[in-house]
Amino acid sequence: MRDFSSPGGGFTLHGRENDYMQQEDDWDRDMLLDPAWEKQQRKTFTAWCNSHLRKAGTQIENIEEDFRDGLKLMLLLEVISGERLAKPERGKMRVHKISNVNKALDFIASKGVKLVSIGAEEIVDGNAKMTLGMIWTIILRFAIQDISVEETSAKEGLLLWCQRKTAPYKNVNIQNFHISWKDGLGFCALIHRHRPELIDYGKLRKDDPMTNLNTAFDVAEKYLDIPKMLDAEDIVGTARPDEKAIMTYVSSFYHAFSGAQKAETAANRICKVLAVNQENEQLMEDYEKLASDLLEWIRRTIPWLENRVPENTMQAMQQKLEDFRDYRRLHKPPKVQEKCQLEINFNTLQTKLRLSNRPAFMPSEGKMVSDISSAWGSLEGAEKGYEEWLLNEIRRLERLDHLAEKFRQKAAIHEAWTDGKEEMLQHKDYETASLSDIKALLKKHEAFESDLAAHQDRVEQIAAIAQELNELEYYDSPSVNARCQQICDQWDSLGVLTQKRSEALQRTEKLLETIDQLYLEFAKRAAPFNNWMEGAMEDLQDTFIVHTIEEIQGLSTAHEQFKATLPEADKERQAILGIHNEIAKIVQTYHVNMAGTNPYTTINPQEINAKWDKVRQLVPQRDQALIEEHARQQNNERLRRQFANQANVIGPWIQTKMEEIGRISIEMHGTLEDQLTHLRQYEKNIVNYKPKIDQLEGDHQLIQEALIFDNKHTNYTMEHIRVGWEQLLTTIARTINEIENQILTRDAKGISQDQMNEFRASFNHFDRDHSGTLGAEEFKACLISLGFDIGNDAQGEAEFARIMSIVDPNRLGVITFQAFIDFMSRETADTDTADQVMTSFKVLAGDKNYILADELRRELPPDQAEYCIARMMPYTGPDAIPGALDYMSFSTALYGESDL
Repeated sequence: MRDFSSPGGGFTLHGRENDYMQQEDDWDRDMLLDPAWEKQQRKTFTAWCNSHLRKAGTQIENIEEDFRDGLKLMLLLEVISGERLAKPERGKMRVHKISNVNKALDFIASKGVKLVSIGAEEIVDGNAKMTLGMIWTIILRFAIQDISVEETSAKEGLLLWCQRKTAPYKNVNIQNFHISWKDGLGFCALIHRHRPELIDYGKLRKDDPMTNLNTAFDVAEKYLDIPKMLDAEDIVGTARPDEKAIMTYVSSFYHAFSGAQKAETAANRICKVLAVNQENEQLMEDYEKLASDLLEWIRRTIPWLENRVPENTMQAMQQKLEDFRDYRRLHKPPKVQEKCQLEINFNTLQTKLRLSNRPAFMPSEGKMVSDISSAWGSLEGAEKGYEEWLLNEIRRLERLDHLAEKFRQKAAIHEAWTDGKEEMLQHKDYETASLSDIKALLKKHEAFESDLAAHQDRVEQIAAIAQELNELEYYDSPSVNARCQQICDQWDSLGVLTQKRSEALQRTEKLLETIDQLYLEFAKRAAPFNNWMEGAMEDLQDTFIVHTIEEIQGLSTAHEQFKATLPEADKERQAILGIHNEIAKIVQTYHVNMAGTNPYTTINPQEINAKWDKVRQLVPQRDQALIEEHARQQNNERLRRQFANQANVIGPWIQTKMEEIGRISIEMHGTLEDQLTHLRQYEKNIVNYKPKIDQLEGDHQLIQEALIFDNKHTNYTMEHIRVGWEQLLTTIARTINEIENQILTRDAKGISQDQMNEFRASFNHFDRDHSGTLGAEEFKACLISLGFDIGNDAQGEAEFARIMSIVDPNRLGVITFQAFIDFMSRETADTDTADQVMTSFKVLAGDKNYILADELRRELPPDQAEYCIARMMPYTGPDAIPGALDYMSFSTALYGESDL
C-alpha cells in the first residue's frame, strides 16, 4: 500500500501489484514532499506520459495543470491500454472536468486497481501530490505489473532482469532502484548488453557519473526511442534518487528490449531440449557398445566352455581345470559387473527418456537386456556343464590309470608264469624216460594242471580289466587289447597242450608203475602255497584308491586279517620244507638216482624261501602305505568340515540378506535421499562381506586340488554360494537404481517428498502380498484411493483401460512401483512438448515458417547450432528460399513423432 495523500486523503493499490508493493520499505509521508524527489517525479512522469501521448499527436507541459480537465488523462489511458473509454465531456465547467476525471478513475479501477480516498476533485484542483500518485498508479499497472522473469513479477522481476543483464559487467552491482544507478554504469550496461555498437563500455569510468548518465540518456533517446526522463544532475546531486522515477525509466528499457528477451528465452528452451537429446543419444551409444562387447565376450567364451574334447593324461586335464579356475577367478567377475552396470544404465536411460517426453529406447536387434540375460544364462549353463565334465573326466582318468596299472601288473605276473610253459608241454621227454621218470612226469603234469586251474582266475581278471578299460575309452586301448588277446590265445593254447600231454602221460602211465610219492606230495603242497604267496605279493603290491575314512579303514582291517594268517602260512612252509628234507634223506639213504631235481615241480625250497621273505618284506611297506593314506583321508575330512563350517554360515547369511532387501524395498521410510543413503550403507556392509566369500573360494580350491568330490557335512556347494552372492549384489544394485530413478522422477517432475511418501504409502497399502507389484484390481483400488474417477460405468472402465495401457504396455498384468511413479508424475507435472519447442524455433526465425543456418548460429551455442543444422531437412513450403531449413518436422522428431 502507498499513501500519497496529505493527512486525511490518499489511495490504495490492490490486486496483483499489491504483493510486491508490500515488499518495499514503507516510505514516510514527509519523504514524498522532498523537493528533489518531487522534481525527479515530475520530470520522469511527464516524459513517460509524453512518450505515449505523442502517439496521439499531443503532449503535456505541466503534469498537474494539463490533466485537470480529464481529456488528456482519458487519451493517455486509451493509448497505453489500447481500449476506448467513455465519450468525454467537452464543456469547460468544473462539473464537466470532474466527470471526465471520474471516467478515467473508473477505468483505472476496472483494471483491478482500487483507489481509496482519492476523488476527481483533487485532480481537477491541480493537487500535485495526488496527480503524481495517480500517474505512478498508471505506470505500475500498465508498464511494470506485467513484467515477469523466472516466476517473479513486477518490481522483483524487473530487478532480476536488470541483475541478469548487467551481471557480466565490472563495477555494476544492481541491488535496488535508487543508489545502484547513481554512477550511470547500470544504464550503460543495459544498452551495451543489447546494442553493443552504441556504447564503448570499456572507456567508461565509475568516477565520472555525469558522463556515464548523459551518455546513456542521449543514446537511449536517439537510438532506442526512449525519451529523456531523468537529469544527470538531479541523480548525482541527490543522496538517494527517487525509486519511482528510476523504475519508470528502467521499465522503458525492459519494454524496448523485450523482443530480445523473448529470443533469448526461446534459445534457452531449444538449448535445454537439444542438450537432453544429445545426452540421451550418447547414453544410447554407450549402451550399444557395452552390450556388443559383452555379447561378443559371451560368444567367444561359450564355444570354449562347450569344448568337450578329453585329454589322455591326468596332467593335461588338471591344466584344463586350472584354466577354468582362472576364468572363474579373473575373467568372469569383471563381466558380471559389466552386466549389472549395463542393466543400471538401461534403466537410467529409460527413466530420463520418460522424464523428457521422449519415446522409450529400443536397442538394436539382439541387444535387449532380455537378450543379454538369455545369453548370460546360456553362458552359465555351459559353465556348469563344463565344470561337471572336467570333474567327471578327472575321475575317469584316475580310474583308468588305476586299472591300466593293475592290468600291467597282472599281465606281467601271468606272462612271467606262462614263460616257457608251451615249450615244456611240447617236450616229449616221456618217450625216453624211465618208469620212475614217467610217473614223475605224470605227477608233475597233474601239479601243473592244478597250477593252471589256479591261474584261471587271473586270466579272467585280466580280460575283465581290459573290457572295463575299453568301456571307459582308455586312450591306449589298442595295445591293451592286443596284449589281452595274446594272453587269451596263449591261455587257450596252454589248455590244448595240457590236454594233449595229459593224454600222452596217461597212455604211458600204463607202462610205468613207479612214482616218487614224496616228490609228488611236495609238488602238490608247494604249488598252492607258492600260488598263495604270489597272490599275497600281488595283493600287497596292488595299488588302491579310496575317497573316505571308512574305505581306508576297511582296507586296514582286511590287511590286519591277512597278517593274522601269516603264522599258519609259516607252519605250512615249514611242512613243505620238511617234505623236501625227507626226500633228500631218502635219496641220500637209498642212493636213489633222481638226477638232483624234483620231477613233479619246478618249485624248489630256495624259491619258496625267497618268496616268503618277499612277502614278509612287503607287509610293513603295505602298513606304511595304509597309514599314509589314512592320514590323507583325515586331512580330506578336515578340509570337508572346514568348508562346510563356513558354507553353512555364508549360505543362510546370503538368504537372510536377500529377504531383508526384499523387505527394505517394500517398507521404505523417510525421504528418498535417506532411503538411498541407507541402501548404499547396506550395500557397503554387503561388499565388506566379500573376504569371507574369497576365503571360502580358497577352501574350495584346496578341496578340488585334493580331488574331494563329495561333502556330507553341508548341502551348499561353491556354485550355490557364487550364484547367491552374484544375485545379492545384483539385487541391492537394482534396488539402489530404482531409488535413484525415483529421485530423478521427483526432481524432474517437481514432485514433493510428501507426495512421494503418499504414493509409496498408497502403493504398499494395496500390495497385499508384499511382492513389490500391484495387480490390475489392486492398482484400480489404489487409484480410487488417490481421487481418480474410474468407476464401474463405461466411461470409468475406458479411463482405467487407458491408464493400464500406460503403466502396463506389455500387458503383463502387474504394475511396478516405478511405472506407478512415472504415471503419477506425468499426471501431476508439466514438461516440454514438441509444440513448445516449435514455438521457440518460430521466435528465433522471426515468425517465418522456416529458419536459416545463420539465425541458428547467431542464437544457439556452436555445437547445438551445428547439431540442428545437420539434422534439419530443407524447407519445401511455398515461401521457401535457398538455405531454408524445416524446424517444424525437426521439433516433432525430437519427441519421437516422426523420423529425425
